[in-house]
Amino acid sequence: MIGPATDADVPGWVRSAGLPGLVDIHVHFLPERVMRKVWAYFDDASRHYGVEWPVAYRLPEAERIELLRSLGVLAYAPLVYPHKPEMAEWLTSWVLDFGERVPEAVPTGTLYPEPGVADVVASALESGARCFKAHVQVGAYDPRDELLAEAWGLLAEAGVPVVVHCGHGPVPGDYTGLDVFEKVLARHPRLVAVLAHAGMPEFGAALDLVAQYPRTYIDTTMVGTPFSEAMNPLPPDWAARLAHVADRVALGTDFPNIPYEYATQLRAIASWAAADDRLGDDFLRAVLHDTPAALLGLR
Repeated sequence: MIGPATDADVPGWVRSAGLPGLVDIHVHFLPERVMRKVWAYFDDASRHYGVEWPVAYRLPEAERIELLRSLGVLAYAPLVYPHKPEMAEWLTSWVLDFGERVPEAVPTGTLYPEPGVADVVASALESGARCFKAHVQVGAYDPRDELLAEAWGLLAEAGVPVVVHCGHGPVPGDYTGLDVFEKVLARHPRLVAVLAHAGMPEFGAALDLVAQYPRTYIDTTMVGTPFSEAMNPLPPDWAARLAHVADRVALGTDFPNIPYEYATQLRAIASWAAADDRLGDDFLRAVLHDTPAALLGLR
């Protein structure tokens, strides 16, 4: 099935795929002053990343919420992440409140290696958090830090997914690399880990981890789009390899901070589904709805 040409085509295309709507496990809503700082960072992307990164959906929060509704996004995980100590608790409090006031937003939380992190995670779980974000690159922390051990354990026991940005893309960090995060999985093999951006640029290593750890997934965030292909192209056997882990791929987009239309990500996913006979429409429906819905406890 050919993907939607523009955002205006997305709702009809989703219906033609036999889906009630989309479930996106990787979008970002942040307190306004934090979001402004994130956008300012992307405005200077040519210095940080060597490429221009115009934010496609630089809109007021209410308009971004309505836009996702208009696209047919039934549910999504609004992800927050700290870049320094003493941020994780108040970001988690903010995003839990966001989940309370926005029907499509699943309650989420975040974590950072600091004293009391396990208490923050436990409190968020008690408050109904159904997904967490761990941003190893932005946070510049070691995910193997002993301060995080109890928190990882709580999440593993709860079966709540953690979307983990641990790959080297778009630029390497002090503790990025799938070999680093694999040590966390080895210690907590029951952790439901979603490798953000499919581990970009270590796509093969990410699929190896999915094959090795039955509770590890990848999300599609920015993967296979023309923007990312110019910097971190997928391996030629990508679709063939996906056929072996087809039930552990979940839609993610990075909305609103992407430099292209939302439809662009859906076209990339549709191209994978069409590239291998073992994928097809069943794979498309799983990625766009069934797998992320199950991860977020929606069915």
